[in-house]
Amino acid sequence: MRQALLLMAWWAACASVQADALDSLGIFLKNTRSGRADFVQTVTLPAKSGQAPRTKPSTGSFAFMRPQYFRLDYQKPFAQSIVADGKTLWIYDAELKQATSRAQGQALGATPVAVIAMASDVSALQKDFQLQSLPDLDGLQWVQATPVSKDASMQVMRLGLRVQGPLVQLARLEMADAMGQRSVLVFDRIETNPSGLGPSGFQFSPPAGAEVLRP
Repeated sequence: MRQALLLMAWWAACASVQADALDSLGIFLKNTRSGRADFVQTVTLPAKSGQAPRTKPSTGSFAFMRPQYFRLDYQKPFAQSIVADGKTLWIYDAELKQATSRAQGQALGATPVAVIAMASDVSALQKDFQLQSLPDLDGLQWVQATPVSKDASMQVMRLGLRVQGPLVQLARLEMADAMGQRSVLVFDRIETNPSGLGPSGFQFSPPAGAEVLRP
């Protein structure tokens, strides 16, 4: 009887953790209509034979307005911008002076952080991902998102949510792709629903002399 009661308590605790994490994700998606933050990204490349895995750090800023505006600006080590202006997804490489333009609806799925930033609720995410709660770790609640499509280049994504009373923030995003590459974004100086952030902040015009590609 004692073992049965312990087993029931363990299952109840697991269910509670799952409800907390998914509920927190729902609160984040519902209540955070816009946001901006700084980020540090670390990309770990698969190890080559006889060598240790290689890492590539970068820094930048991130902003979004649901449901259609998004931008990710890399500052170091190379300047690059990914901007969704509501109709077009722009990718601009400052070093190459090259801008790529694609229809936003067709290209945005290749940018997982944009999918999270622009989803309206959990059910919208579940159209593209299987969602699963994970145990709390490092002071964050975690949700794992696995693409529904077997053709997706990304294999799995984990969202680390910081819960402070009624406020839920996306503090960390981890992704792994089919090639064995792992990417971790850690967000800092997070602003939730900041004043002064509007559609004009998500406009992009290729600089003079930049090559524009429209695949």
